[in-house]
Amino acid sequence: MEKLNAAGLFGGAVVQLSGSLAIRYNECLALLGVPPTKLKSFSIDGMGWSPEISEEKKEAYYLNTGDANVNAIIISPEQEGKPLHMPFHSFDRDVLETVFRAYHREIRDITKDSALVLHIDQQIDTFFEPFDLLRYDTIEVSFVLLNELDEKQMEQEAFINLFHRNNNFIDREVHQQLLTSAKTYGDLRGRKLHLDPIKLKITSFYTNAFGGVFVLKEGLKELLVFEDEKVFKNAIHDTTHDVLLFHKSHTELLEVLVTHLLLDKDFKAAMKSPRYERIKKHIFAEQSHEMEHPLAEILDSHFLFKRYLNQLPLDIQKKISGAEVYFQKLILDKTLKITDFVADDYITLLHEPHSSLREEEKELIWKLLVKIMPKDPVHLFWYDKALFYQLYTHWDDSYKDWVIQEILENNKKYAV
Repeated sequence: MEKLNAAGLFGGAVVQLSGSLAIRYNECLALLGVPPTKLKSFSIDGMGWSPEISEEKKEAYYLNTGDANVNAIIISPEQEGKPLHMPFHSFDRDVLETVFRAYHREIRDITKDSALVLHIDQQIDTFFEPFDLLRYDTIEVSFVLLNELDEKQMEQEAFINLFHRNNNFIDREVHQQLLTSAKTYGDLRGRKLHLDPIKLKITSFYTNAFGGVFVLKEGLKELLVFEDEKVFKNAIHDTTHDVLLFHKSHTELLEVLVTHLLLDKDFKAAMKSPRYERIKKHIFAEQSHEMEHPLAEILDSHFLFKRYLNQLPLDIQKKISGAEVYFQKLILDKTLKITDFVADDYITLLHEPHSSLREEEKELIWKLLVKIMPKDPVHLFWYDKALFYQLYTHWDDSYKDWVIQEILENNKKYAV
């Protein structure tokens, strides 16, 4: 991962914790019932998740209290705007952005000497079956302050009111109560320590629960798309829920998504996109071996790419360039079928989210397409980093260089 580290594409955009902040983080873990980390220093992302602690505990989602109960830790205002490296739901980023937007000043105040534990609650204590996911409608984000600082503020204010009542200002016991509170927690008067729960409406989403499930509510009918085949096979025995069920590998899934206006199949338009060129080059890289030139140089050169492409077996050439050949021949013969020239998996790659979808819905469909066919390295990095890092380790070193450059250029191009 050294190349990714150097490019700022792995382990970057995190907050470093040590000393008192590391101690405070362990106190937050205790609130969640999670054993403390033995690490003296570590990094956290926008949600308070640490890659080092995750590795230490051999648990990816160590902050969660089961699949139905997702938690986050805010220990520093520097977490605002930081990416989430291991989100459990596709909407987790939106949740954190909403929290920081609503309580920016309060978070800066609280994290001076305390921290926040966030509980993302959808009023479901535990999942028994995937159909429980259909009950996601509104989630509530509630807050617990480390050391109950908000309650201590109310307690301190009560002491102050008692102090001012009658002749209590000469009462030594009242004096001592105030001094003890002030020495322990500081002067809490006027601080913004109370955070009301935030409610958010949830529509379609992805969750890692049950081995990974897409819950699609924006179509003509609700759909559940499963990553885990065993979970899917158990789910299809259900007869009580009016919902369409698919495994991500089902060939009919794409046509259903088109019918439900979740996917576009304008293949000719898709071929004009930079994504199409990246897919061609990725498939080329998968099929090419023992070349005189580095892969990065070949992929950046129109002439070298054509030269090496023509050296591949004919069936591989057809797989890489079949879509272009089909549309060229279609001009002369309108009766031709795309399936006669383009492999099924390549046809999958030519689908795109429907143009009528909102931006967050398009991102969710892109994520689904990436999981069905992970052939575009840029989209793979954007929408499924865990899978990207897994596949990246098996790529040719020169191809890694090319992919990193493509990601950096596209990050810059689409930066807000």
